Amino acid sequence: MSEEVVPQQAGPAQPKGLLQQMEELMAALNADLSALDADLQSAGVSSAPAEETEAG
Repeated sequence: MSEEVVPQQAGPAQPKGLLQQMEELMAALNADLSALDADLQSAGVSSAPAEETEAG
């Protein structure tokens, strides 16, 4: 099999770029979840019963 797909690296900047993208995505996800949690808290919805039902 000579047609293996090997990702070509453009130097040492590519892994750092991917890591940077992943960190930015995780930060954005964390911010979205925090905003959702704040919205639910203000609506009077508690996350505790949902966690208990998942465990049980």
